Amino acid sequence: MGDKVKEHPGAAGRARAADHPASVRNVVLVGHSGSGKTTLVEALALTAGAVNRAGRVEDGGTVSDYDDIEHRQQRSVQLSLVPVEWNGIKINILDTPGYADFVGELRAGLRAADAALFVVSASDGVDGSTRMVWEECAAVGMPRAIVVTHLEAARADFQEMTRVCAEAFGADDPDAVLPLYLPLHGPQGPDGHAPVTGLVGLLTQKLFDYSTGERKESEPGPDQLPDIEDARNRLIEGIISESEDETLMDRYLGGEQIDLKTLIEDLERAVARGAFFPVLAAAPAADGARQGLGTVELLELVTGGFPTPFEHPTPGVTTIDGTPRAITPCDTDGPLVAEVVKTASDPYVGRVSLVRVFSGTLHPDETVHVSGHGLADRGHEDHDVDEKIGALSTPFGKQQRPVTHVIAGDLACVAKLGRAETGDTLSGRDDPLLMEPWEMPDPLLPLAIEAHSKADEDKLSQGLARLVAEDPTMRLEQNQDTHQVVLWCLGEAHADVALERLRSRYGVQVDVVPHKVSLRETFAGKSAGRGRHVKQSGGHGQFAICEIEVEPLPGGSGIEFVDKVVGGAVPRQFIPSVEKGIRAQAVKGVAAGYQLVDVRVTLLDGKAHSVDSSDAAFQTAGALALREAAADAKIHLLEPVAEVSVLVGDDYVGAVMSDLSGRRGRVLGTEQTSGGRTLIKAEVPEFEIGRYAVDLRSLSHGTARFSRSYARHEPMPPQIAERIREQAKDTS
Repeated sequence: MGDKVKEHPGAAGRARAADHPASVRNVVLVGHSGSGKTTLVEALALTAGAVNRAGRVEDGGTVSDYDDIEHRQQRSVQLSLVPVEWNGIKINILDTPGYADFVGELRAGLRAADAALFVVSASDGVDGSTRMVWEECAAVGMPRAIVVTHLEAARADFQEMTRVCAEAFGADDPDAVLPLYLPLHGPQGPDGHAPVTGLVGLLTQKLFDYSTGERKESEPGPDQLPDIEDARNRLIEGIISESEDETLMDRYLGGEQIDLKTLIEDLERAVARGAFFPVLAAAPAADGARQGLGTVELLELVTGGFPTPFEHPTPGVTTIDGTPRAITPCDTDGPLVAEVVKTASDPYVGRVSLVRVFSGTLHPDETVHVSGHGLADRGHEDHDVDEKIGALSTPFGKQQRPVTHVIAGDLACVAKLGRAETGDTLSGRDDPLLMEPWEMPDPLLPLAIEAHSKADEDKLSQGLARLVAEDPTMRLEQNQDTHQVVLWCLGEAHADVALERLRSRYGVQVDVVPHKVSLRETFAGKSAGRGRHVKQSGGHGQFAICEIEVEPLPGGSGIEFVDKVVGGAVPRQFIPSVEKGIRAQAVKGVAAGYQLVDVRVTLLDGKAHSVDSSDAAFQTAGALALREAAADAKIHLLEPVAEVSVLVGDDYVGAVMSDLSGRRGRVLGTEQTSGGRTLIKAEVPEFEIGRYAVDLRSLSHGTARFSRSYARHEPMPPQIAERIREQAKDTS
């Protein structure tokens, strides 16, 4: 690929609207936090001529990490689109956060892209979470390449990193993960480190010197060729083994010299099919330089080896009622099918939606149908509405460059879609369609919040609605048992960004309060109670007496009311009043203020007055009778128990199981899965897993995942229940 470089495109590097899907490449950058993704994006933009100096656009801003929150946190927290142009091809570069808390942004980037660049730091290696994303890409056949960064580090070793990558990513075929270029080193410095100054192409056998800040091509000397011979032969064999020409390997092994054009074409096809994964090196440009090391080679790989949108299968499409609908991939004249992969709020423009068009062509000011389904469990109501879109634009840092249209295969920003949320489908008003949603992680870290002041309370609901519309990996819960507003997040950093956005974007100040678990109360055994409500204070009095018996029922039975009154001791019209009073008291609790459940309350006897008895009086008597029965009985506090499934690497199984036991968990069993991982199933009290999303990440070095679901309520240990009761007394 190194023999196809054209003149520096200058201003042409600023991507415009594409006119044909074949001239578009959509690539997402994947890698752990600190691997150098954002720096690489800015280096590619500089080499493509899209910025005037490293990472800067005309207004002085950066092309990525331009959000104020990203500046303050010194890391990427959201998906960014940076479009550039190279050799007439528009490249939509999707820069994703590397921190695990923002995996929802990564998933959106994977959905919008047709290929992935895995960015690996030579000083840090490959972490477990990056391996897991690689496996996800492999499962859907997404083409991938690997970029090694931070070669300037003192102990950086490109060849060692290539070996590490082959071990981490080439489990099925290590010969499918091979370098296309080897680094050239300059003279050693005082610390013994020899900086990388250029690259040698293994296929072309040409040298590319970046030491002056400009890529200069030359022929290698005779003494340099033997150093690359082994690596070149292995690369050629790796390419030929993936070739669609089954005779090529026999010819090569028979001593035939395969021409360079055939090798490059086979390499590009193998990369586009997701069968071969080249390893490249890259470094940002030095101050004043125009090209960063390896950036030209990367742009050539993306334009020549990565697939066009034609080769990306369209996700499943149905009509609104669920009938499957066949869609021709990337048909610019077909029915409009586009997806909102990200939404953001701009203080001047309003809501801005980043959209990937899969079919048809999107034009400004047209009316489209917006469909959102399948996220009701995260606070997103299903919706179908027609909306007139505003301007279309291509983002570049904080700038928005207007475009006249967006064709199938391309990405752009759409303004003024007031109802559109991340994951929604845009389609024709007269032909409404719905795309199947992409998989998003469950938010499992609860953040209970309260408005800081009355003024904040008035703005809180609207601010939270906008927040979850932008980020479907958050879930908003209005807990009816604890009366708390809970924002479920993916981790502490995710929660910090949510609070910051509420404050800075929506002007809502909130206080974080301890998250409450929904406890219950129940009777441990039979008990009786007498409710007497008699008041004579002049005028119309109140008179109601009732006697009840309470006994426990199996879990999940709720409150059962039985009438065994004989002889009209309690008039028939007041028996429902007694039941109403008992049920109302059960909701308030009888011991520590938690809802009473799983009991049978039997009304045995009572007394009434012909004048002073009333509905209200018997409601009060029923509540008093239940409280008296509780005062003479042992009351169990019931805590919710969750069924937890943890998928963890075999190396961490012992530590995870030990940790679960320390949380009063009961391990139900383990199951061996693919990829050297084990699925652990356990039941754990919800009191013990409030911060499990954070703790498990630390315990497994970010390689484990877990899910949870409600199983049942069961009695708490007496010592913990007593502590809860004391706390309830202190706050009452």
